[in-house]
Amino acid sequence: MKLNRFFYLIREGFRSITTHGFMSFASVTIIMACLIIMGSAALLTLNVDAAIKSLEDQNEVVAFVDESYTEEQARALEGEIAAIDNISSVQFVDRVTAMNNFMGSYSESLMEGIDETVFRHRYVVQLTDISLMAQTKAALEAVEGIMKVNAHLDYAKTFVTVRNVVSVIALVLIAILAFISVFIMTNTIKLATFNRREEIAIMKMVGATNGFIRLPFVIEGLVLGILGGGLAFLAELGLYRLVTGRVVGGITGAIFSVVPLSQVALPMFIAFVGTGVLVGVFGGVNAIRNYLKV
Repeated sequence: MKLNRFFYLIREGFRSITTHGFMSFASVTIIMACLIIMGSAALLTLNVDAAIKSLEDQNEVVAFVDESYTEEQARALEGEIAAIDNISSVQFVDRVTAMNNFMGSYSESLMEGIDETVFRHRYVVQLTDISLMAQTKAALEAVEGIMKVNAHLDYAKTFVTVRNVVSVIALVLIAILAFISVFIMTNTIKLATFNRREEIAIMKMVGATNGFIRLPFVIEGLVLGILGGGLAFLAELGLYRLVTGRVVGGITGAIFSVVPLSQVALPMFIAFVGTGVLVGVFGGVNAIRNYLKV
């Protein structure tokens, strides 16, 4: 294809956007609406998963050392405990520290006559995956010198169940919205193309190739996709700032932390513009397929 002809087709693609202004506006609006809905669902899932992960990190396992062990003997177990699979961190707590922590939670009258010998040396263990808590608890109990392991297995099962349910619902929701988005956007572009069916038929009859006819529609879909994706990104950015600002400033902000905007801005931009481009180009190509059979 000659260069001047290529630029002519690009100009035709841009001209079609302004010529069919209402349909172009409708296409961009549909792209924006669908991307904002899908983006909001994805960001909600991301933040729920982060909140659950934060709660998981607070769910500790405590391994109590045999009371006959000295502090040096107890500390010597740290390497063996840290080597167990699924353990992310290990913290040794001696008797004195355990007593002080206990005293800080109760009145001094309850502590009369109690000294550090009543408490055991212990290890506070953080897990990598709480779904494997039962196996990790058994592995800790198998370490010689560990007499008892406290693990909140019921809480762990609840967290895992909630995480799995949220993930499945989010995936199903995003898949449904993606299908609906492609369907609506493709049909919107088809409506715009319907008004030019006679123009396409004339071009076919005078010998224009399918590629020559198709390119302006591809350019049109590409531009509409970029425009819709970019505007949807800006709208989602403002919405995310508004919602997360209210969450951080409210009561829930003291309980749950939100994913920082800096972590999601670039991936969100790439996803929005990329999806807009793919759907726009696909819609442009698919919209004129039937009219090229003249």
